[in-house]
This record gives sequence, structure tokens and C-alpha cells, in this order.
Amino acid sequence: MAGAGHRVLAYDQRGHGLSEKPATGYGFDEICADLESLLRERDVREPILVGQSWGGNVVLEYAARHPGQAHGLGFVDGGFLDLQNRPGATWKSIEQELRPPDLRGILREELKRKIQEMHPQWTEEGLEGTLANMEILPDQTVRPWLSLEHHLEILRALWDQRPLQLFPRIEEPVLICAAEVGETQRMEQKRRAVVAAQKGLARSQVVWFPATDHDIHVHRPRDISDLFLRSVRQGIWS
Repeated sequence: MAGAGHRVLAYDQRGHGLSEKPATGYGFDEICADLESLLRERDVREPILVGQSWGGNVVLEYAARHPGQAHGLGFVDGGFLDLQNRPGATWKSIEQELRPPDLRGILREELKRKIQEMHPQWTEEGLEGTLANMEILPDQTVRPWLSLEHHLEILRALWDQRPLQLFPRIEEPVLICAAEVGETQRMEQKRRAVVAAQKGLARSQVVWFPATDHDIHVHRPRDISDLFLRSVRQGIWS
């Protein structure tokens, strides 16, 4: 995207990567305020805001709070996530299902090997980018930048969010990129969520990525960047 002449900003959310890790403030109020501050400080006007997974729901929340501020929105296998709409879901079941594995103490190279075995199509750049979610300690073991406590705070905020109430407040055109992978039941749930988003949004386009991991940007970076460029030049964001 940058090579095509676009100004591109990618930042670590609070609690992630090299950003500060305050003890509190992982709900949408604070996360959206962080994004607003970033855009103001960098003098970014009418941006295209893109988020993946939970990040897509952050973009949704931000746009609902600041209608018309962005030029367009991009949901990358997120933005339509509605945890309360999962059949039989309770906060306790979601907390258990989406609780991250404890990776502390695993050697960096061992973790890299495990990721590579699970995702053999990922490039070296994609593997290294994924490993950047981890702090590398002096003994070469890893520790997630985002603590479990803060991960669960984010998850709770996502559980409490009601996307169906936010979609009608979105004025910007939305590009929804959805990964088509996994068990049949989960895919049926995802398709229903995407359809609900389409119905609620004033203007949207859905592009499915067959046989693609949840991390579309890692699995198929060229395909998704080409889609973004087409969308800017003559597509939904043009």
C-alpha cells in the first residue's frame, strides 16, 4: 500500500507490542479515544480505517461514535463479530473458548516452528510479524505483550458490544473481508453474522477468501493488499 503511494499507519493498541500497558482502560471508550488521539496527532483526515478480528470491531465502534469522519472502513474477519449471538453462548463459555493459551516460557524458535507447522503457507515475514506479538526475554523464551488480564478485559468489552445496534449508525462505505475456513457449524454462524452486517450497513461489499486463515493479512497479504488498492481506485472506497 505504501509502495503504491498511500500514507499507511499501523500502530500497536494499548497493552500490545511497544505501546504503553496501563493497568486499566481496555474497553471501547479508551480504545476509541486512543485512535482519535492518534488521528489528531498525526493530522490524518478522512482516513480509511481497517481492523482485523477485534480490531474490526474497534473500527466499527469508532465509526459509530464519529459518523462521517472516515472516508471508508475495512473489516478483516472482524467488525461483524457478535459474541452474544452465538447459539447458547454465555460470558463464561466465551471466556473459556477464547481464552488464549499460556505461551510463557516457550522458546521463541519452538513457538515459530509450531506456528509454521499449523500454517505452512505463511511467509517468513508473516511468521516474524506474528512473533512480534511476543516479548523475547534474555533466555530466548517468549512472553505475550498483552497480559492475560488485559486480554480478558478486551474480550469482556467485545462480549458487551452490540454490533447490530451500531451498523445503522455507520455512514462510511464498508469493505468486509471474510475468511472461509473451519468447521461447517462455525462457518454458518459467520455467514449469518456477515449477512446481518450487510443488512445493517448503509453501504457495504463482502469479499470471501476461500481456504484462508483468520489472519487473512498474514496468509494472503498480496491478495488483500491488491483488493484494497482496487477498492481505492475504482471500488467501494473510490
